Amino acid sequence: MSDPIETVSPDPASAETELQPERVRELAEAGDADVVDVRRGYEFEEGHLPGARHVEVNELTVQAESISKDRPVVFYCRSGNRSGMAAAAFREAGWDAHNLAGGIVAWADAGHPLEPDGGQVAAPRPPTA
Repeated sequence: MSDPIETVSPDPASAETELQPERVRELAEAGDADVVDVRRGYEFEEGHLPGARHVEVNELTVQAESISKDRPVVFYCRSGNRSGMAAAAFREAGWDAHNLAGGIVAWADAGHPLEPDGGQVAAPRPPTA
């Protein structure tokens, strides 16, 4: 039996965690993975993957036990940097964790839908003090 998570990555070190947008869409639409947006609140509000749960990256440690270990989880952010770190940490801690390669930018560039209707990828803002 083959692994239900197909990975594609040019970097062998990250091959087990990086998923291309089309594969994430397949998993999400089939209900075969949980999708977690780790961006800031304003970013999530402007546009997010359909059905995604929002947990800011700095809240992941507190919220970790609320993320199921019984099914794959795909983390994403704007470009894949924050979510890549989250996926690696969760995988190390025993989750079947993955990262959306290229983040929501790659998702939108591939023509996949965003919520809410008319949603868009939020422009970065400087951190607030």
